Amino acid sequence: MLKKRSKSRKLSVYSNLSTSRKTKKDAEAKKRAQYLASLPKHPVKRLLCRMKPKNFFGYWFSKQGGIKALRIFGIFIIILCLFLGGLFLYFRKDIDAIRPGELSKNVQSTVTTYLDRNGEVLWEDKGDGNYKLVVEGSDISQYVKDATVSIEDKDFYKHGGVSFSGLMRALINNLSGGSTQGGSTLTQQLVKQVFFADEAQQRGINGIPRKIKEMILAIEVERMYNKDQILNLYLNESPYGGRRNGVESGAQTYFGKSAKDLTLAEAALLAAIPQNPSVFDPYNIAGHEALIERQHTVLSNMAEQGYITEDQAKEAKAYPILDNIVPEANQYTNIRAPHFVQMVRSQLKEELGETTVGKGGLTVTTTLDLKIQTKLEEAMNTMFNSSKPVYAGFSNGAATVEDTKTGQIVALMGSRDFNWPGYGQDNAATAYIQPGSTIKPLVYSELFQKKLSINYGSGSILRDENIDSIYGAQLRNADRTFKGDITIRTSLATSRNIPAVKAMYISGISKTIDTIHGLGATSYCTQGNETQVGLASAIGGCGVKQIDLVNGFASLAREGVYKPTSYVLEVKNNSNETLKKWVDTAGTQIVDSQSAYIVSDILTDDIARSPLSGLHAVGMEIPGVKTATKTGTSDKDGNAKDIWMMSYSPALTMGVWLGNSDATILKNGNSSIPGQIIATVMEYAHKDVYAAKGLWAPGSWYTKPSGIQTVNRELYPSWWNKSQGKTNAKMTFDKVSKKKATNLTPEGARIELDVTKTTDPVSKKDIYLAPDGYDATSDDDSHKSTDVKPVVSISVKAGTTANTYVIDVTATAGTFSITDIKVKVGGSVVSTMTSSGSYTYTVSSSDTSAKTVSATVTDSGYYTGEGTAPTSIPEYTKSEQATQ
Repeated sequence: MLKKRSKSRKLSVYSNLSTSRKTKKDAEAKKRAQYLASLPKHPVKRLLCRMKPKNFFGYWFSKQGGIKALRIFGIFIIILCLFLGGLFLYFRKDIDAIRPGELSKNVQSTVTTYLDRNGEVLWEDKGDGNYKLVVEGSDISQYVKDATVSIEDKDFYKHGGVSFSGLMRALINNLSGGSTQGGSTLTQQLVKQVFFADEAQQRGINGIPRKIKEMILAIEVERMYNKDQILNLYLNESPYGGRRNGVESGAQTYFGKSAKDLTLAEAALLAAIPQNPSVFDPYNIAGHEALIERQHTVLSNMAEQGYITEDQAKEAKAYPILDNIVPEANQYTNIRAPHFVQMVRSQLKEELGETTVGKGGLTVTTTLDLKIQTKLEEAMNTMFNSSKPVYAGFSNGAATVEDTKTGQIVALMGSRDFNWPGYGQDNAATAYIQPGSTIKPLVYSELFQKKLSINYGSGSILRDENIDSIYGAQLRNADRTFKGDITIRTSLATSRNIPAVKAMYISGISKTIDTIHGLGATSYCTQGNETQVGLASAIGGCGVKQIDLVNGFASLAREGVYKPTSYVLEVKNNSNETLKKWVDTAGTQIVDSQSAYIVSDILTDDIARSPLSGLHAVGMEIPGVKTATKTGTSDKDGNAKDIWMMSYSPALTMGVWLGNSDATILKNGNSSIPGQIIATVMEYAHKDVYAAKGLWAPGSWYTKPSGIQTVNRELYPSWWNKSQGKTNAKMTFDKVSKKKATNLTPEGARIELDVTKTTDPVSKKDIYLAPDGYDATSDDDSHKSTDVKPVVSISVKAGTTANTYVIDVTATAGTFSITDIKVKVGGSVVSTMTSSGSYTYTVSSSDTSAKTVSATVTDSGYYTGEGTAPTSIPEYTKSEQATQ
């Protein structure tokens, strides 16, 4: 009976629970039905009603809404865990590569070998002496560790690989406009350096996958390694400027000591570098101020975070750290063509990335030809061992040789000697230096290709005259004179300033500068106020890099075609993968080939330039090698500052600068001085190097482009019209001076000639073109009011025979020498004499009329003098003659 009652009680409990649940469920269903009934039936209106703040928040803050939110959150956590777990499994295989032993193997291959184009070693980039890139933690100064943590990741010892607070702080700072922060922990940076060096430049959306990988791997690294191991790996892997990866490399390079022996100031400087190694490189002079500022920040952080005291920080900041850096030249033992190799390395950093170049292990085949480089160095040494530097007052020089057809640099010196104290390591080939008159060929190349109503060629006249009102300042030629109406050939060959300024004025300043840039001189007139220099840019009034100017001339040498300057033929890594390879291009036609040819023709005209440099000047004429050449001298307060010479052929283009690194003026600005270097290098390079390779042959020169017109030995483009802007006129000249006649010009010296009249396009003054060497711009200066005219006297007497008379003539020269004396009898010339003398005149026996005897003397100035005998012929009777 008891068992039955107990069983009944259990059934009652289950029944009550079931009833309670059913009642609760029905109540909830009823409540929900009532809620839905209160909503609009239209789906859109129902949704909008639910989104009302009262209904929305009422639901999600209710018990039912909270339960639903917890369910959604739980599902999200499960999916996230599965996703992260999958990523961990995917990237887990990569972690083995950063074990200390594997990392040590990776960083050993750091030597980059630079070769010339023929495989000759220029430099093995392996630092100064033997040093380890991977060291144990015990071999690294504690100062370096503390300094690195304080500046890179102050929470390093607290987080597990990813600092979410750091990420949020960086995000808020970046969004608020503060200085850009990355938010990466030191562990993440290590992961990026080891695994994602090639992807490090990816930013924005493209960088998100890499960032996620970094975070996942950073957490895994933290699980596998302790903090000391991670910090040691970081210090061995990080870049410390140039190719110096690893703190040991930086310590030995900059301070000549091991990383374990670094002082506080030295450690702080090294810790400052990895954030931006190219800028904070201690050998980058331009970044010194920023480097010291960051070093001070490191020291301040160390003091704030308790690693050092304020006094220690103050003392370290006061230490002249940069004055105690080991000079960079010590890093280049046995280097060949050091300035060139440095340029190559800098270019590779920009193109391949700081990390790739810094890690080394590359084989770089450059464009340099060591044979030509060696000859250039010999020529430069010969120059500076001569008396010319003392005579002219220069102490430095730079030279660049470019392969004309390809744009490849085959030789380069950035100074007289890389090891010269003070400025030897400065690369003047990339410094901004005013080119003087060497810019003029590029200016005229734009003028010649202009297709205006008036077009120009080598024989066109641009008057050399005062144009100060147009120029906006006093503008003079080097000799302080004006030559009047001279051809462009004469103007360019003798380096006249005013016609060059007129050429830019006609073409337009902006358009001419664009052409100069297009030809390759991209750095010209780009610095500071030089962008507004105006017409002065026509005569070298701006700075330009030598390497750019040489390429500008090379474009002329390529008949107006631009190709970029190149330094590298090929780059391969340790795996023999090609990272970079030079490929030739067709180039871009910047200047019409006719224009380029006319410029080249002028620059080869030794006669045209002889008034300036004389005939057969060294460097301007090279035995057996035809070249086009232009000299230049820059000016500082009316004194020469820099001297240049540019030379080119279809095979090679070369530029030489001589001057002073501190821009002091020269004692003598003779721009022909670089010719010694030009002649030595260009003759050798053509005859001994390029001829042997079949890249040049004696007599090589350009074929005259189709359409070029030759008029009176001058060249004009095909679009030039002989009669453009010309009218005919007559003008009276002086035969002696071949200039315009004046009121002092004797009648006999006057000659009227047909002339051609044009108008100067700039000054708008009339230009008269006269034939046969006559000068229509200047007045007769051979005849003066003080001139003395010649004098002649004449007498007559009976001869010794019948019907004969002796005429005696005496002439005295004046200012000019006597050219002839004409003797007249009865108005007819009976004799022409060149000096004083006697003449016997015979009359017919039937001729009894009286005849006047006279003489006219003429001198070389066309002055004349006349004389008449006091007696006539025949005044004596026959009987009188017989008596006598």
